[in-house]
Amino acid sequence: MHDGHIIVVKLGGSFACSRHLTDWVGALARCGGRSIIVPGGGPFADAVRQSQARIGFSNVTAHYLALLAMEQFGRVLASLDPNFRVADTATAIRGALSAGNVPIWLPVKMVLKCPEIPKSWEVTSDSLAAWLSGRIGARQLVLVKHGGPFGNPLSAVDLAALGIVDQAFPRFLASSGAQASIVAAEAAGAAQKAITERGTPGTPVDLHGLIVKGLLAPLWPKSKSHAGDGH
Repeated sequence: MHDGHIIVVKLGGSFACSRHLTDWVGALARCGGRSIIVPGGGPFADAVRQSQARIGFSNVTAHYLALLAMEQFGRVLASLDPNFRVADTATAIRGALSAGNVPIWLPVKMVLKCPEIPKSWEVTSDSLAAWLSGRIGARQLVLVKHGGPFGNPLSAVDLAALGIVDQAFPRFLASSGAQASIVAAEAAGAAQKAITERGTPGTPVDLHGLIVKGLLAPLWPKSKSHAGDGH
């Protein structure tokens, strides 16, 4: 059973071909009832980008295919440990958590029903992980990235400017109400310890100061109905 302290963990699609994948699978599988995995698109999304460049289909079509790419990597992850469960609704996520499992989010069903999410490459799995955090009321969002270690201080705007997260991420994070942090690829063990002990894995990502100064405005008003619906 989970205790309400839920952490969304976005595992980048680049981990599909990473030497660190086994470490993260083992670490996150031991966080049953407490963590939700949002998979990146990785090589599956790269195939969409390459195909769009060759064929010339629309960004709306590419957005849908990129969501399917996330689901492909999600199903790959789900096959790697018996404690993982795929989940495509808030109800399924809650059920997996209550059973002590680790839900792996399949985004197509929930995302396509939400017009506030732009259908473009400006929104990737980083922003979708922030959106999901707000939707289900998660307190924390952890971004697992190659390229660390990441030192203090970090801001969501700086991360977007550097291309570490997508351009929409600061606004999606502002609307989520979650505290974000970023974790290096090598830190699976430390992240697992922090998650199980209800700590903050990695380096916190600052955002609140920017909101106070009026530099960021939420994408949409927060709604209590976002937490706990079945979409």
